[in-house]
Amino acid sequence: MKRVFYLSTCSTCQRIIKGLSLPSDIVLIDIKKTPITEVELDFIVKKTGSISALFSKNSMKYKSMGLALKQLSDQDLKELILEEYTFLKRPLFVYEDFISVGNSKEEQSRQLSFFK
Repeated sequence: MKRVFYLSTCSTCQRIIKGLSLPSDIVLIDIKKTPITEVELDFIVKKTGSISALFSKNSMKYKSMGLALKQLSDQDLKELILEEYTFLKRPLFVYEDFISVGNSKEEQSRQLSFFK
């Protein structure tokens, strides 16, 4: 799999992607227009070993739905990500065995090192 899941309206995603030398065979997927599929999500979870690493607690819906007050199972997290694109942490880079999730300084450094 060679994909970048991002949000086209997110200036952070745009800045990060623009600053990288992405290979021509990588597919950019705007998750608002084309949500992540269950097959894609399952593949990434197998590679990362964790669905919680892909789940964004920064989403406004996370707070408005009162999810911080609930104990969410891995299945709950998966369903939320599949139902609502804002719960997927972004940008999410998947290039064969390389996976990078989010926009922390550490992840940006990994992305920059990989996509020189």
